[in-house]
Amino acid sequence: MTGRAKGGRDMGGGDTTGAAEAKGATGGTGSHGTALGRALRAPVAGRTWREFGYLMLSLPLATAYFSLAITGLALGAGLLVTFLGVPVFAGVLLMCRGFGRIERARARGLLGVRVAAPGPVRGRRGGALGAMGALLGSGSAWRHALYAVVWFPWAVFAFCAALVLWSCAWSFLLYPLWFWVFPAYTDQPGLQLFQNGDYTLHLDSPVEIALTFLAGLLLTLASPWVFRALTTVDRLLVAVLLGPSRLAHRVTELESDRGVVVDTAAADLRRIERDLHDGAQARLAALAMGLGLAKEKLAEDPDAAAAMVDEAHGEVKLALRELRDLARGIHPAVLTDRGLDAALSSVASRCTVPVKVAVDLPERPAAAIEGIAYFTVSELLQNISKHSRAHTAGVDVWKSGDRLLIQVTDDGRGGATPSGGTGLAGLTERLDAVDGVLVVDSPAGVGTTVTAELPWRTR
Repeated sequence: MTGRAKGGRDMGGGDTTGAAEAKGATGGTGSHGTALGRALRAPVAGRTWREFGYLMLSLPLATAYFSLAITGLALGAGLLVTFLGVPVFAGVLLMCRGFGRIERARARGLLGVRVAAPGPVRGRRGGALGAMGALLGSGSAWRHALYAVVWFPWAVFAFCAALVLWSCAWSFLLYPLWFWVFPAYTDQPGLQLFQNGDYTLHLDSPVEIALTFLAGLLLTLASPWVFRALTTVDRLLVAVLLGPSRLAHRVTELESDRGVVVDTAAADLRRIERDLHDGAQARLAALAMGLGLAKEKLAEDPDAAAAMVDEAHGEVKLALRELRDLARGIHPAVLTDRGLDAALSSVASRCTVPVKVAVDLPERPAAAIEGIAYFTVSELLQNISKHSRAHTAGVDVWKSGDRLLIQVTDDGRGGATPSGGTGLAGLTERLDAVDGVLVVDSPAGVGTTVTAELPWRTR
């Protein structure tokens, strides 16, 4: 299956790959130079100083959070023998949610991490008792309290590591500029590195000063990556403990997807109503009027009546064709009877460019997934007919693990984007409603490759 996917991508983007390889062959020196420049600028970059500032602020904040949370939780536990422990616990959890609001804002401002706030805590009953019960039963509130406790030891370690590294790095790097302070204002010839009995090592010779500078340079160049590694743990703690839970996030996604499905179904119903009203219904109304006139003329002018009946016969054929097209747009009978292979071959035959269809499925997926796959390919082939100016196109469908993969390629002008008014935005929403994904690769002048993933569900 991997070979099929790779082959499908080569069909639509072979020129892009070659161009990228050629660019890499001619521009390697430039890319290395850019990487070296970024590494040299990293110690003075704004991101490095923001991360260092975040680590320096963490210790006093973590100390305050830890002290208040531990004190409050211990007091609440001690007072649980009376009713007073319940409001104390609720107050501590509410306070910890306030800590979380501060930390999410700090992470957003200094680390660039955007973590959504957990949903509001709502009790089933109103009043103070309902609010306290909701707080005590809130998983997000307890995760905020856990953050206030477990973050403290990490903040102490990260603060000490960052401060020691930063002070040593810049002190050593700038040592050639300030080593003269020791002989000028103290009785030492230079910075004392260590002392062992009667032997004392001072950094005072030109070689030692140069080695100190090199050590400082290495530490300075390494400090941004150390700060980044330390703040990665903070990013993880904020995202896991201070954001909405996976279940809450999933519920939000499902609510959004349900809205998309409802809107899509309503739009489809409006489209069907419009097609019936403007197409078959109008044609059948004209047919009824024509047959009525033919009936009136049948006795006095049989030839004219026969001509009108013949015209009505043609209108019937057109109405039947429109109804078949409308039924095919709702759900084609060939898809129900023979599956994706035959249905996609049928829709490909109506495309204005030659389309090669390859379907390799071990069995038929669920009817809902099969229908979404069919309409996805149908919409993409319509885009090729209307916008691509392509000479050939291809449709490849296969199963990989628990996913149904669809790839539609063409050799047209490219430049397609989900916001370009080609229906790709609607397709993205439809696929997202069933946990699907739509990826568009459309370099200008090369062609377009659209890959869709749907969850595999059997009948």
